[in-house]
Amino acid sequence: MKMLIAVLLACLMGIGALYAQTDGFSVLTTEAARRADIQRHPRPVPDAALAFADGDHTELLQSLRDDGRVTIVNFMYTRCFSICLAMGSELQQLQAELQSTGLDDRVRLLSLSFDPADTPDYLARYQSSQHADPQIWSFATLTDSAQRKAALKAFGIIVVPAPLGQFEHNAAYHVVTPDGRLVQIVDIGTTDTLLNWLERYFNERGS
Repeated sequence: MKMLIAVLLACLMGIGALYAQTDGFSVLTTEAARRADIQRHPRPVPDAALAFADGDHTELLQSLRDDGRVTIVNFMYTRCFSICLAMGSELQQLQAELQSTGLDDRVRLLSLSFDPADTPDYLARYQSSQHADPQIWSFATLTDSAQRKAALKAFGIIVVPAPLGQFEHNAAYHVVTPDGRLVQIVDIGTTDTLLNWLERYFNERGS
């Protein structure tokens, strides 16, 4: 009987832990729970020094405020030949969609490199190769190591060094408001979901 009680208690403790980690069983992973919490309670993003492909240097929060549009942020590096290429292709399509739907006056794209080797010159060449319209889609590198780590953590990006100077990393599209709040995260491969969310977001605000 004591063994049965111990097993039952262990099971209840495990269920309690699972309940907490899955946001009351509404999601099945910690990352999904984090995203659900961000939707309910948008989080401020940390500031970070940026060096843009056009040579401009500013802070992330200042850039968000100055531009005034909702910003779709993704993380990449120019020497990436896997997931970054897929994101680049999707962002080209998203850029075209923003232009065709007239959302480009309310939404912009910002690709941030976490690779210290990505100088503004490298970013400028990469931006050109992606056929990016600089009025809609800009590229910048995070220049400060500590701020870079803080930004990656805040956005939920995990970067692991790989052979030949490469990196393994996850990817998503992060919706950030002009006042520096992360309000939504959408997986790559779901730009239609992102566009639908943006339309609902602006409709709810009457803009």
